[in-house]
Amino acid sequence: MDAQQVARYSERLEAILAELETDAALGNEGTRTVELDQQSVGRLSRMDALQQQAMAKAQQGRRAGAERRIKAALARIENGEFGYCTECGEGIGARRLDLDPTAPTCINCAR
Repeated sequence: MDAQQVARYSERLEAILAELETDAALGNEGTRTVELDQQSVGRLSRMDALQQQAMAKAQQGRRAGAERRIKAALARIENGEFGYCTECGEGIGARRLDLDPTAPTCINCAR
């Protein structure tokens, strides 16, 4: 893999990471504790708020996982190891990296 291809993947990963960080900042409000206030929130409204909170926390977890994978891929780029399988050391196919630039393993090791 040449330096230009690696730079393209790096730019793509940085852009995705920036987008995730923006989404995280916007999504943190949904994970706040749901207050019990019988005057303003009825039982069904509270259940709906709790469900929305659970969904926001799950999405926050998925975002954190994606951030970890992106940062690991960026570290592999910095170390000159990007594009090589972390299991067997063989090259990872360009089509696989185009689909998921965070992929740490070749298709054979991923199976």
